[in-house]
Amino acid sequence: MTEETVAKHTCPDCRWLEERVDLDEGLNFACAKGRLGSGSALLTRTPCRDFAAPARPPARRHRAAPARPWSPFLQTPDPDGLRAWNRDRKELLPRPKIMTEHDAVRRFVKDGDYVGFELYGTVRCPLSIVREVIRQGRRRLRLLGQGLMDVDLLIAAGAVAALDLAYVGYESHGLSPVLRRAVEKDGLPAKEWSNGALAWRLKAAAMGLPFLPTRSMLGSDTLRSSGVSTMRDPYTGVAVALLPALSPDCAVVHVQRCDVFGNSQIDGVLGFAPEIARAAKRLIVTTEEIVRPEFIQSAPERTVIPFYLVDAVVYAPFGAHPGETCGIYRRDEEHVAAYLAAIATADGTRAYLDEWVHGLPDHWAYRRKVGFERLAGLAP
Repeated sequence: MTEETVAKHTCPDCRWLEERVDLDEGLNFACAKGRLGSGSALLTRTPCRDFAAPARPPARRHRAAPARPWSPFLQTPDPDGLRAWNRDRKELLPRPKIMTEHDAVRRFVKDGDYVGFELYGTVRCPLSIVREVIRQGRRRLRLLGQGLMDVDLLIAAGAVAALDLAYVGYESHGLSPVLRRAVEKDGLPAKEWSNGALAWRLKAAAMGLPFLPTRSMLGSDTLRSSGVSTMRDPYTGVAVALLPALSPDCAVVHVQRCDVFGNSQIDGVLGFAPEIARAAKRLIVTTEEIVRPEFIQSAPERTVIPFYLVDAVVYAPFGAHPGETCGIYRRDEEHVAAYLAAIATADGTRAYLDEWVHGLPDHWAYRRKVGFERLAGLAP
């Protein structure tokens, strides 16, 4: 063993500034903070004892109901809890699951839930469910924010308590003014992630893992503010970020077609539909078309979401309007322009909600207000 040398730098395991003792020219280190000397058990490519979840906040003096273990994340990773939920509460035999937006939201979206709406920009945004969530007055939702109008409408309606955020913007039209007002003026808590990081967090939950090691976000302020831990890969010594599993209490996915049992097909961009469908405890699928089971069975390789993951099937033609659904209708640019003009101010946003959400009883009434001929004109 070579002569010990001491270098003061940032620990690659726990990221604290401390002393680490080089025992053999960079191959192995010991932690000097723990007073480990020559011949002590080495922390060789394994996390040091400080590599752990952040300390819990101070206990409150008043007696409170038991709560979830404290976590720096809006939704605490619970892979075994998701496994138990799927084992005990999912229907493993095919049965019809068709219901209305009203019934699906009433049964599967609860106050305080962590909710995720799967989409890609304005593509397949399940807005028929979003509007129904607002009509039913859901509150204190924690939201997976990778969308546009879904996030804006729920924030504007006062339904969101906190947000895991990747990007909420309208391409060339800029960032969402609704989100800016909520964060900058009203103090809405928003934790920033990359798009890839959120998808990988869902993938970890879908795989039954507490986290996935990736190199995403390393060296960024996004990582620094996220609460994510890092470590050295025990095989190569490469630094990796440990993205925590994310399991929504309820997720909503809009698809081109599915059968009455929930076997679903998606055309065009998949977004993160396969991951969120497998990561969520409860899953609502809204669909442009309900097809016979034989149609699904004729091309089983196209079934992105199998029936046993699905809790509700909602027939919602033009359910993504004013967004688009690939192969069925394009984005309604005129409606989007009017919407963007409205949300430029808080008063305009409230007026839009009153006209297009609160003032309509259901999705059928929404389609009638838009105009059936107009909707038909959006087809390719």
